[in-house]
Amino acid sequence: MTRAPILRDPTQPAGTGQFGAIQAAAPSLRVEVNPVNVRDAAEIERAVAAFARAPNGGLIVTASAAATLHRDLIITLAARHKLPAVYSERSFVAAGGLISYGADYIDQYRKAAGYVDRILKGEKPADLPVQAPTKYETLLNLKTAKALGLDVPAIVLTRADEVIE
Repeated sequence: MTRAPILRDPTQPAGTGQFGAIQAAAPSLRVEVNPVNVRDAAEIERAVAAFARAPNGGLIVTASAAATLHRDLIITLAARHKLPAVYSERSFVAAGGLISYGADYIDQYRKAAGYVDRILKGEKPADLPVQAPTKYETLLNLKTAKALGLDVPAIVLTRADEVIE
């Protein structure tokens, strides 16, 4: 893969921040990246179809409510155009996407329960520190990999937190 559109929501700071981080890393990986806005279904369809006309590409889908809203469309387009895609959360892979790398939400919910406990014991919410995720997970959909004609190296399979067959 030498090119990748970054599907992101430009109205969300996280979308532009994630694009910036990906853009900074891309030259060292020799990958050309371009932002693609995910405001509506028609925009996504046009952008992915136009991108898929050239070879050696794959999609990167950043975390956003818009991406989640259009999850099934994005997964369908990736499959239709035979584009490998990496997503930011497990629900995309469970719905047929190829691979995801993102925060472990169950771990975050456990930490949130600890915050609730502290608040119920009298601490003020404003006094509690903001915490970023500390645990991340990788999921791989082997059925999707096979449909895309990808041979997944054994090291990737062993390092994945979950493999969906």
